[in-house]
Amino acid sequence: MRKLIIVGLGIAILGGAFLLSKYFKDNKKVSKQRVDKIEKTVFVENVINSTIPIVITANGNLKAKNKVELYSEVQGVLIPTGKDFKAGVIYKKGQSLLNINSNEHYASLQSQRSSLQNLVASIMPDLRLDYPDSFEKWNTYLKNFNINKSVSKLPKATSDKEKYFITGKNIYTTYYNIKNLEARLAKYNLRAPFDGVLTETLVTNGTLVRSGQKMGEFIDTSIFELQVSVNASYANILNVGKEVSLQNLEKTSLWAGKVSRINGRIDQSTQTVQVFIEVKGKDLREGMYLEANVPAKEEVNAIEIPRKLLIENKSVYIVKGNVLELVEITPIYFNEKTVVVKGLVNGTQMVSKPIAGGYSGMLIKVFTETNTTKSE
Repeated sequence: MRKLIIVGLGIAILGGAFLLSKYFKDNKKVSKQRVDKIEKTVFVENVINSTIPIVITANGNLKAKNKVELYSEVQGVLIPTGKDFKAGVIYKKGQSLLNINSNEHYASLQSQRSSLQNLVASIMPDLRLDYPDSFEKWNTYLKNFNINKSVSKLPKATSDKEKYFITGKNIYTTYYNIKNLEARLAKYNLRAPFDGVLTETLVTNGTLVRSGQKMGEFIDTSIFELQVSVNASYANILNVGKEVSLQNLEKTSLWAGKVSRINGRIDQSTQTVQVFIEVKGKDLREGMYLEANVPAKEEVNAIEIPRKLLIENKSVYIVKGNVLELVEITPIYFNEKTVVVKGLVNGTQMVSKPIAGGYSGMLIKVFTETNTTKSE
């Protein structure tokens, strides 16, 4: 009986606790959260359309317009020319750049000249008897023959018989062999084709060079070309002779150039065309990195804005009342940091600084000097 009383009391206590907790739960007041509408402050500027000059900016490395890669067409040992064959050495037009030992070749040439002289001397008696009209010109040629100088042109035959006679004596063959040797002798001494400087040297005095071996590079430092790639849509605007402004990366020096050539082919992968700008001036060096500003055309009723204000490259934010609105515009030309656009109405309040988390319909507050004064 005692146990039953204890169990009953336990059940009664649990039931009472359950009913009490339910009572407090049902009568609990839920406090309502206060939601404040947050208005972001934005910076704006009034749109003023005008005529914007489109200046195409491109960059590239300077290259010498006149450049010669020096290759040997003969074989031999290099001998001194009076100047060091080293990078940075300046040569005037006609000065000897390289001199290859030609003693062996010169001896062979002299042998052939002597043979020609003997052949001409051997036909003189026959000419006196069979071709008396031609004797005097060949006699004069023989008297003026100098084995140490370039062979003069042979006298012209006045008849077919005379030509066949001279041919039969192997004179023409010997003469052209000599002219070939003389032309080859000139290749043992490389001369500067223009005023310039050596930019690369691969051989030194005493080196045995072989035919076809590259020996160095020689450039003209008075005139350079800058190759840049320009959007194909502007290819029809550019023309040869257009003035171009060039500057270095530090923007501390300026040079004036002009368009000298325009490639007739458009690069399919980049849709650009190669433009070559000719430039002269002090302190220019091959390989120097320059930026070119090419005036293309003027765009009317347009405005230039920072690129960071573009949304997906086709829209910008404007303000109507106190609401943000996204409007589409037409980009005309992209510079490095700015873009020329059309499609904005004069007087429109355009957002002038990017808005983090902005969206169309967002409530905003336009920044003014009054706002700043109040906050202070």
